[in-house]
Amino acid sequence: MEINRRKFQGVLNILSFNRHFYFFGIGILALMIISHQIFHWSDFLFWIIIISFLYGLIMPLIVSAYVYDFSGYYDFKWLKNCAINDSEVKQILNINAGFDETSFIIKKNFPNADLKVFDFYDAERHTEPAIIRARKVSMVYPDTQQMKSNLIVSDDHSGDLIFLLSAVHEIRSNDEKIQFLKECYRVCKPNGKVIMVEHLRDFPNFLAFSVGFTHFFSKRIWRNAFKNSGFTTFEEVKFTPFMSIFICTP
Repeated sequence: MEINRRKFQGVLNILSFNRHFYFFGIGILALMIISHQIFHWSDFLFWIIIISFLYGLIMPLIVSAYVYDFSGYYDFKWLKNCAINDSEVKQILNINAGFDETSFIIKKNFPNADLKVFDFYDAERHTEPAIIRARKVSMVYPDTQQMKSNLIVSDDHSGDLIFLLSAVHEIRSNDEKIQFLKECYRVCKPNGKVIMVEHLRDFPNFLAFSVGFTHFFSKRIWRNAFKNSGFTTFEEVKFTPFMSIFICTP
């Protein structure tokens, strides 16, 4: 089975999952327009505010369309940059936060490997409205296992590849991130790889998402988290100016 992606599915997902921000933003815009008509305050200031709000509402959708609908993210051609020998991959783990659009694609790319899928979502800890909505429409790979973020039910040194695709930023606590990555370290073979793809809290993503870029973490935070979890390598490959692929080995 595969996920048949519709046109603009990526940007429509972003719009749907974060609709509370858009309702709030449109409400603020309406109040600004009404107040300008009633109080007749500076036209210059009015247009600066209107343009800023429109930028904040529209730019994330443009960037999301670019990243998720037009860049080839779901074609997985970026795997070529990860120096993976397909013939040596026997065991793969794909770990998500309850929204899974990649497991069927991974299985297609590695048909001879055993794929285990884990979901670390915890309703008490991971309270972002967007991920709660995403879970309601997510496809579920067969035999997906629910897990705690500090325990992956898999043998030591059993995984050739561990995929963490746009998911781990949902773990907001740094201590929890380190405990989770320690489990990834335990499960990963000495010659295996953890492949993590994330937006970063950096200037390109600030331009794309304005204050929303604080939902992501900086490269420094990720590097320190992997280092404190035991990993010896931390390599970054850029995938578009807005996404980073991190390739980490024990």
